[in-house]
Amino acid sequence: MRPMKLKAFIQTLENIAPPELAEEWDNSGLLIEPLKARDLKKVLLTIDLTEEVAREAIRLKADFVVAYHPLFFGSFQALEKSNPQARTAMRLIENGIGVYSPHTALDAAPGGVNDWLASLLNGDVSTLGMARIVKLKKATSLPMVGKMMKEHLKLKSIQIAPGSKTIKTIALCAGAGAEALRGIQADCYLTGEMKHHDVLAAVQDGTSVILCGHTETERGYLPMLGNMLRLACGPEIHVVISKTDRAPMRTL
Repeated sequence: MRPMKLKAFIQTLENIAPPELAEEWDNSGLLIEPLKARDLKKVLLTIDLTEEVAREAIRLKADFVVAYHPLFFGSFQALEKSNPQARTAMRLIENGIGVYSPHTALDAAPGGVNDWLASLLNGDVSTLGMARIVKLKKATSLPMVGKMMKEHLKLKSIQIAPGSKTIKTIALCAGAGAEALRGIQADCYLTGEMKHHDVLAAVQDGTSVILCGHTETERGYLPMLGNMLRLACGPEIHVVISKTDRAPMRTL
């Protein structure tokens, strides 16, 4: 298996998630560039780049990490070991491991996270900026839509807020989708998380809400991304999905 040049791998990744599709506020792209030129043989995919995932990357002898969420989100001004994000970055830099985050570019991209999430519903999909609107084949109830998403995402629980009696159209956005969904007319909003007052506003406007958990609406996409990278890169790259990456919240 021949290694792949970093520049070639990033170009392949950006063909899947074009950087120009990223939101202006996002911190996507190449976040850690190895100091020494390093050809890639093994790439680790994760949603969140935690210390556990960084240790896993080192243990697996990965050359590169594709982390859906940016490692540097919000700001810190010094690399101090008391800061978990800084510690994670230092571990990776120390081991010559690069990091790229596609984040909102991958959300918006054709065949990306939001298209995948929309495909879990039985309906016709249209694109409206970052969001997707699904017109169901048949009108149904909010609990039925919630149950379907719960099963598809393999979740123990979800949250629903009734606003519309029947559901025919669903506007969705993975992660924290309130801004992307704001102002869209639909029977139901489907996303990972929303603020209390955003949920109230939607319900009072006659729109139901389904919340499935922030990373729970994203993590199931990683196998698809892995398959796309394997197909595009061929045998030059061994793509591995993190086993230590998990949602931080638990249900009691």
